[in-house]
Amino acid sequence: MLIYGKQLFLYLLSRYPKRIQSVYLAKECDKKLFSQIARLNVPIIRVDEKKAQALAHGGNHQGFFAEILPIEPTSLLSLKEENFLVMLFGVTDMGNIGAIIRSAYAFGVDGVIVANVKQLKMEHILRSSSAAAFEIPIVIAPNAYDALNELKLSNFSVYAADMKGESVLDVRFDKKKVLILGSEGEGIPQRILEKCDKRVSIKTAREFDSLNVSAAAAVLFDRICNGKGQD
Repeated sequence: MLIYGKQLFLYLLSRYPKRIQSVYLAKECDKKLFSQIARLNVPIIRVDEKKAQALAHGGNHQGFFAEILPIEPTSLLSLKEENFLVMLFGVTDMGNIGAIIRSAYAFGVDGVIVANVKQLKMEHILRSSSAAAFEIPIVIAPNAYDALNELKLSNFSVYAADMKGESVLDVRFDKKKVLILGSEGEGIPQRILEKCDKRVSIKTAREFDSLNVSAAAAVLFDRICNGKGQD
């Protein structure tokens, strides 16, 4: 898996150097940094700007690339002892998924379940999550309904983010909980809503259709993790 961008590259270099299999440099770097890269004992390949742009597909690479070991999704079973999980239903934009993962890690969510998908573009999610995807378990659940049944059997209460729900500020959340977030276009299907114990919403000061799903996620995470409605 190829990643690019200076900050992501430096994060990997400092936190996960053993994941790096080869390095591509499109710019000169200072001697101290180059020495640190050299100590990895992996191939260091110089590339020109044309090649760099091709590798980054026109993205802002800042001259740093690394071929790394891929991130493997975790199993749903491994999350059953956790307390706060987030399930994304119908969210397919990798930028939104990455932003939600970043907020989830920052606010103390224990794991993220991406439901009704078969695979994720992890290199995109790594960039948009600012490497938080390395720090929090991510599960791919091809069938959301089955995954929720499993979690309910493990004593999780299920909450759905829904514009018609009760204000998140007024809800007392159980210790073991799953928050479901739907796509901005279609939301959460009725069949899934019927599996939920409660629907919660963000009450805004002004009339507006909805927040972007990643913005709504950050608000909900904060209010659930840092609010008073905890058992």
